[in-house]
Order: sequence, then C-alpha cells, then structure tokens
Amino acid sequence: MRTRSLKERFFHAAGFEILAILTVSPLAAWVMDKPLFEMGLLAIMLSTVAMLWNMIYNAGFDRLYPRDRVQRGAGLRVLHALGFEGGFIVIGLPIAAWMLSITLLQALMVEVAFFLFFLPYTVAYNWLWDILRQRWLTRKACQA
Repeated sequence: MRTRSLKERFFHAAGFEILAILTVSPLAAWVMDKPLFEMGLLAIMLSTVAMLWNMIYNAGFDRLYPRDRVQRGAGLRVLHALGFEGGFIVIGLPIAAWMLSITLLQALMVEVAFFLFFLPYTVAYNWLWDILRQRWLTRKACQA
C-alpha cells in the first residue's frame, strides 16, 4: 500500500478539524446554552492547541520511545494515548474556563463532554477516511 504523502496528511488533519468544529460547535452551544460564536471560538482554539500539542507531544514521545529501538505494542500505545489526553486536558482546562467564564470544574465537564464526542468521532472519521482512500486508490489504479 502506498504511504501517505504530506499533502494527504494535511488534508486528513484539516478535514478532521473542520468537520469536528462544524459538528461540535452547534452541539456544545445548544447543550451549554451559550452563543454559537462563543462555542465556535472555543472549538477553534482547542483544535489549534490540540494540533500544536500533538506535534510537541509526539516529537517528545518519539525521542523517548524511538520506533527503531522500541516495540510499540498495545501497552505503549495506551500509555501514549493517556499521556496525550492527560496533557491536553491540563492545557485545555484553563483555556475553556477563561473563554467561557466558568470554573475549572465546569471546564473539566466541558473537556469530558468533548472527549466523549471525539472518541467515537475519531474512530468514525478515520474509518471512513480509510474506506474512501482505498476506493480512490483502487479507482486511480484501474485508470492507470
């Protein structure tokens, strides 16, 4: 199977974030009884922070656990995910509390709700991406 290009990785990440913002902002505004603009700004801010945190966290993780020297089994992958999410919650809590003028405990509830949205969303988005990517590659190969 063909490796993913930088261009494809960009479109994958951009599509993920844009669709997430368009989905989660109105839902969060409705559930929290906050203006859509306010929730949209929070979603954009957290999305941007998540992408930056992802790059920083993964660079550090790759230094601590280099692919060529460390077997990345299920345990290490769970540790990776927990570390990423834990770090993101620590970073995102004060941002959400400040932007929404709420307490840190209320911001934690917002973060938990976002996590509960993003867990199935991430699975569904990546699954659909992989299906559509395979169809596109198959069609491209048939045309060649």
